[in-house]
Amino acid sequence: NITEIKQKEEALELLNRELKKHTEELALSNKELEQFAYIASHDLQEPLRMVTSFLTQLKKKYSDQLDEKAQQYIYFAHDGATRMRQIILDLLEYSRVGRGEYQVVEVNTKDLVSEVLMLQKRCIETQNAEIKLGKLPDLKVEELPLKQLFSNLIGNALKYHSKDRRPVIEISAEEKDVYWEFKISDNGIGIEEEFKEKIFVIFQRLHHRDEYEGTGIGLAICKKIVDHFGGEIWVESAYGKGSSFYFTIPKQF
Repeated sequence: NITEIKQKEEALELLNRELKKHTEELALSNKELEQFAYIASHDLQEPLRMVTSFLTQLKKKYSDQLDEKAQQYIYFAHDGATRMRQIILDLLEYSRVGRGEYQVVEVNTKDLVSEVLMLQKRCIETQNAEIKLGKLPDLKVEELPLKQLFSNLIGNALKYHSKDRRPVIEISAEEKDVYWEFKISDNGIGIEEEFKEKIFVIFQRLHHRDEYEGTGIGLAICKKIVDHFGGEIWVESAYGKGSSFYFTIPKQF
């Protein structure tokens, strides 16, 4: 019996060593991938700026010599270069999450959310959106990523509003044993059941760009930020009625 127990202990120790090795390899791979994304995003911006600049100059200088078809080609090329640049900027932003040396500070989340709402004031007024703020806590956390998290989620709630009703967005928090659970609800277009997991994957778009602008990276950034905080993020939604995004942040970050 003692021999059998010893063999099991050795097998368990070997398994733990292999698991640790695989975890370290995965962490290294993720770090290298993020570094590559950062470098690639940085280096690709300059040639795209050049393409956009020369297309603008071409249209400006030779506009009266080009027929309608040529003008259309220039428009498509310029539009494609502009969208590519936005994708690169979003990819760069995604790669930066968790890389910055942000200081953990005391954050009044109600004041932080108010700042985010002030920055989105024009959109809120244009849509005549109603914002309801519940009781929000003070947190010891990195402030800038938290602001980006709220900005992305509130921005999505405004973007995907229903055309049949006035947007109503509710922001609240509930205290749990070891974490705070935040909730951002809207009465927008909602999300179909089959897409609830896919929306947090990078570059996943549920709508054509003609309907809603964006590259499909906002929620992937949200997930990466929440993962960095050591929390979880998920969504509950009724298609055509609205969505509620939840995320948790540990009290001890």
